[in-house]
Amino acid sequence: MQKKGLTNEELIKEIIDSIQDKKGRNIVVANFEGLGNTICDYFVICEGNSPTQVSAITDSVWEGLIDKCGYKPFAVDGQRNAQWVAMDYGQVFVHIFLPETRAFYDIEHLWADAELTTIPDID
Repeated sequence: MQKKGLTNEELIKEIIDSIQDKKGRNIVVANFEGLGNTICDYFVICEGNSPTQVSAITDSVWEGLIDKCGYKPFAVDGQRNAQWVAMDYGQVFVHIFLPETRAFYDIEHLWADAELTTIPDID
């Protein structure tokens, strides 16, 4: 249930803020708008250093978007092993990885034409 309509950019900002609240790192936003044949318009990709941190980031995104925006994900997968959690917010998907799992799948480079934006880490 969504209380207010947000643009994709506003939703992405809230997602990034929630990731950074739990010290998620190496955030990349992949923009697929205009590419065609993609399941969504954006991926927000980040890392946690351990399964515990991946879970904490997942919870932060879930709770942050519900509290601030009234947005619940359509689906969440991967919470059990917390190596790669995917959260579906319609036109924006969130991917939270362990570093080695992210390196193996390298999903931000699957679409050569996607515009990638790196978000600086905060300490």
